[in-house]
Amino acid sequence: MKPFPSRFLLLPATLLLYCTNLSHGAEPAVLSDSLSKQTILFAHRDTCDLRMDIYRTETAQTEQTAQPVMLFVFGGAFMKGERDKPSYIPYFRELAAQGITAVSIDYRLGLKDRKISVFKTKPADTAIRMAVEDLFSATDYLIRHAAALNIDTSCIMLSGSSAGAVTVLHADYTLCNRLPLSEMLPQDFRYKGVLSFAGAIFSHEGRPRYRETPAPTLFMHGDKDKVVPYNKIQLFSKGLFGSKSLARRFRKAGYPYAFFTMQGQTHDVALTGMYHPDEITWFVRRYVFEHHRWQMNAELDELDRLPREAYSKPYATDANK
Repeated sequence: MKPFPSRFLLLPATLLLYCTNLSHGAEPAVLSDSLSKQTILFAHRDTCDLRMDIYRTETAQTEQTAQPVMLFVFGGAFMKGERDKPSYIPYFRELAAQGITAVSIDYRLGLKDRKISVFKTKPADTAIRMAVEDLFSATDYLIRHAAALNIDTSCIMLSGSSAGAVTVLHADYTLCNRLPLSEMLPQDFRYKGVLSFAGAIFSHEGRPRYRETPAPTLFMHGDKDKVVPYNKIQLFSKGLFGSKSLARRFRKAGYPYAFFTMQGQTHDVALTGMYHPDEITWFVRRYVFEHHRWQMNAELDELDRLPREAYSKPYATDANK
């Protein structure tokens, strides 16, 4: 890993947010490699029912120790996507192997059959708010059913891909600024970490500011991303602020973060970011479990990129690294 350069990257001014059933209490199904999956209905909405898939190792089903949780929000421009896409399963398997319960959730797709532009952003605001509301509902469900699910509510983390990364960044931002949706969760609740794969925050008030310290955040973003901006797209006070802009804010304010620039890569990082298990494991261990308050900028180049055919296959990592 090389030091992060201080160069400024300009991106085309497009405001596209290309980022997004079983019964309640179903018995866990055993997937390959002793990975179990349990699907639960966690919320009813006017337009749909929302479900979550809970992944853990088969042996974890019988253990008494409550596990930390990684909530995952899928991508798809708030228009499409599914929580159990096959290419996500290796990520869930890796988390389970590290003793972390992975929970992949549904959320309402607020931009389905709708369009946004720089002059018409209310639909995007609504879609993000709906996704955050559904994420908070899933979080609330886990908190209320922690004993039955054998999870540690003091260590719930967030991760998301593209639209899902936008959602998890907004969720932590909502809690830290005590915005109205934060009332859905206990007043003293905080997420313990946020992992953003090609995410951004949509703001009407310039670069996002936090009233309270945000959770330690891992940013992964391609510096050639033309979909969700690597840096930012801004028109007066309104803008879409990507990983580079947010990392700059974190650094200035003294917040803990790790920012991996994926050199020469595009919006594919929304998926391929999950296939860097060493960096993810290191971040969770150091920043979440060991509470380090580091600030780090690093680059990964094309040599670190996995071939596309590896995306849907299981991968292995050395847990001691």
